[in-house]
Amino acid sequence: MLNVGIVGGTGYTGVELMRLLSMHPEARIGAITSRAEEGVSVGDIFPSLRGHVDLTFEKPTLTTLIGCDVVFFATPHGVAMEQARELVAAGVRVIDLAADFRLKDLSQWEKWYGPEHGAQDLLEEAVYGLPEINREKIKTARIVGNPGCYATAIELGFAPLLASGLIDPASLIADAKSGASGAGRKKELSIIYSEVGDNFKAYGLDGHRHHPEIVEVLSGVTGGDVKLKFTPHLLPINRGILATLYANLTEGDSSLVRESFENFFKEEPFVDMLPGGQFPDTRSVRGSNFCKIGVQVSEDQGSVVVISVLDNLVKGASGQAIQNMNIMFGLDEKMGLNGLGLVP
Repeated sequence: MLNVGIVGGTGYTGVELMRLLSMHPEARIGAITSRAEEGVSVGDIFPSLRGHVDLTFEKPTLTTLIGCDVVFFATPHGVAMEQARELVAAGVRVIDLAADFRLKDLSQWEKWYGPEHGAQDLLEEAVYGLPEINREKIKTARIVGNPGCYATAIELGFAPLLASGLIDPASLIADAKSGASGAGRKKELSIIYSEVGDNFKAYGLDGHRHHPEIVEVLSGVTGGDVKLKFTPHLLPINRGILATLYANLTEGDSSLVRESFENFFKEEPFVDMLPGGQFPDTRSVRGSNFCKIGVQVSEDQGSVVVISVLDNLVKGASGQAIQNMNIMFGLDEKMGLNGLGLVP
């Protein structure tokens, strides 16, 4: 039985980790931390977890976490890098749901996330936690940088086509929409109900911090440079990402396009390639760790459209983090993640 710690248990990814881990047969939550809610019962803040996570929030100290096998950081950027070194030295494995260990390019990290990176030596060994691309490296990793939610949807949608050389890597366009929970559990005018409800808007047109992450990963897939235009949007829903992806084809045969996806994902437990003519919606993945994908080829226009859908809090965050934990500790990758989408 794995002893699990969670740093930052009061945000949406933290509570989602607790929800999913409470149903995991080979993991128990041994420590849950929050500076703001120290001494408060988990069930008092999240009644849905009463009787399932009967713990009290503690201060995130090394003493609290050192007895864990693995610690999840469901915290803002900059927190994991400050504590990861001591934890790893003590034999504790680390999975960071923020961006501290996602990017290898330090200049890009500093541009998008702030001042100088505080654990550059650990960044060198950290593994990007997208199992469909890095499964073998994740198995032996001491530190995993869990991918961003937009990044996961977009990378899974483009990777098979780039790996097979079927699209022009300089022609990538991602038009992606996310539910409001992607912005986190915080006081901010732009995400209160009266601003989000009955509304739909684009944001980050001058740049989004997931952009360099996506470009770095997809460049690794294709073995060369990629050019991506990425525009995020805010949907008036709680959960879900729907990414509409466009690219120019180098080969116009629609059968080759489908074949590339089927071959790339044939052994993947959490990627569902839909039959021709079918396209996923957000409710089909709500609450689940699945990414569902549909593809449409326009042979006369020499282009392809990919629809990639996932739950931003599960496959886009906490579920994928647990998937990574399972891989790191040699467990069944699907363990604790068998939930299906909630419909309606």
